[in-house]
This record gives sequence, structure tokens and C-alpha cells, in this order.
Amino acid sequence: MSIPCSVGITAHNEAKNIGKLLDAMLAQELHQVEISEIVVVASGCTDNTCDIVRVYEQRDPRVKLIEQKTREGKTSAINLFLQNAREDICIIESGDTIPGLSTIENLVKLFADPKVGMTGAQKIPTNVPDHIVGYMSHLRLQMEHELCLEIPRLGELIAFRKVFTHLPPDVAMDEAFVEALVIRRGLEVRYAPDAVVYNSGPETLREFIMQRRRNYAGHLHLVHKYGYKVSSMDNLRVSRIAWEEMWKAVRLMYTLVSLALVEWFARLLGTYDYYVRGRKHEVWNIAWTTKQVEHKAEPKVKG
Repeated sequence: MSIPCSVGITAHNEAKNIGKLLDAMLAQELHQVEISEIVVVASGCTDNTCDIVRVYEQRDPRVKLIEQKTREGKTSAINLFLQNAREDICIIESGDTIPGLSTIENLVKLFADPKVGMTGAQKIPTNVPDHIVGYMSHLRLQMEHELCLEIPRLGELIAFRKVFTHLPPDVAMDEAFVEALVIRRGLEVRYAPDAVVYNSGPETLREFIMQRRRNYAGHLHLVHKYGYKVSSMDNLRVSRIAWEEMWKAVRLMYTLVSLALVEWFARLLGTYDYYVRGRKHEVWNIAWTTKQVEHKAEPKVKG
């Protein structure tokens, strides 16, 4: 039997992305899972987001538009979705992301286990790390991935059992609050690294700080009012993961310096051979360690 689910997409002025997101959602490769409906909650949109969604409504009866005339925040949009979602398994995805081809399958099939109450996707940045802020976005998500492999800390794209009817209006970090509700009901939260969701990280330092500032304030609110602490608030664990990433960078620098020195020394010997000894190495000494080629299976993705 397939597992039916309701998909909720929260959107505010997402005209540039909403069509691509709906295309990706409608093209999902599903085997154990069934998408019963795709509900787009468009909050205070002043662009043509709603017009684009209406076109998809005509193409596929599963697509539904709920329009909020004013922007009331993501929590309000999620509550609207929950009021209208007809399935027990609900998915929340941000309108500025794109799921992978089998993401919904890999996210929802875990609910075949009745102990599972919530799952979350692995976030993959789409912007190229060719400047310091882009690299910080990539590095932060890599560290978050390593953290989630130990203790899930989910966001951007989540699935959960509808064991509650609404979220409090003062909650800004909706994914973290859902996590707290699910755990308090004795259910498990699981990370699904093979369910990927693509999004673009901040491109400017100002936006990076603004995003991280907002998230941390929301997490502090969860701690002080609701007594729930997400895994990224565990400073010792995060520091250990950060140290491991730093050590990788140190080893890379050591390897690069060693490679440069060895290459320089080899070129020096080659220069001596050619100009002093007159050797061109038509018949060369064999590097015997290169002569045994063993086929190995493709490496598995960590997690």
C-alpha cells in the first residue's frame, strides 16, 4: 500500500521559482508514496505568484491555491495548510526551494514505521562558493548535515504526522516547534539525507548575518518559552564538528604544500636529467605500485 501525503508550499512573491517548484513536485518519482494534494499558500503576494499557481490548478487537480491577501508570517500560512490538509502525513516546503527527483519518496517512505513522527531533507546550496559569503553558506550547510547525522535538526523541507492542529502564532522557527511537538508525543524524528532539497544561500554578508540573527532569536524563544532546544544550540557538539572541518582544511593545506615541494623537487631532477645527463627517458623506470588496478564499488554517500 502506498503512503498518501499532503504537500503544503508556503510562498511570498515567489514568481521566479514557484513554477519550477511545482514542476519538480509533479514530476516526483513515487513508488511507496502518493501525493494526494499540493496546497500553495500564497501570503501577501504582489507579483504574479498566484497567477502562475492558477495555471497549474488547471493542469492538475491536485494543485490548490489558498491566497492570503496580507502577509501574516509563515506560521499563519502553515496553519491555513493544516486546516485544509486531508492526509495524516503532511509536508511543508518553502517556496524558494526545489526538491530532488525522488525527494518526496525518500522523505515519506520512512513513515511506514509507526514510530516515526517527523522526517527532514538534506539541504543543498545552489549558489557557487566563489566568494567568502557563498563559501560560508556551503560550509554551514555541510556542518549542519554532519550534525543531523548525529541528532536531526530539520528545516526547509519536512514531513510529519498531523498530531496537532495548529502552531502558536508567536513561533517563528516552525520546523523546530514541529520537532518539539513530535518528540513530546513519543515519536521519533529522523533525518533523510537521500531526500535532498535545493536552495540558494545568502550572497551578501548583510543577508547572511540577518538570516542567522533571525534564526538564533527564534531558537532562543523556543528555549525560554517552550523549553525545547534544537541540536544546533548544543555548542560543544557544534564546536567539535567545526574543529573537524578545520582539521580537514589544515590537512588540505599541508597536502598542497607537500605536493608543491615534491613537484618542485621532481622538476629539478628532470632538469638535471635532460640538461646534464642528456637523458630523455625513452625507456623509463617502472613505478610498480601503479601496476595493480583493483576495481572497487562506488563509494556510498555518507549518511
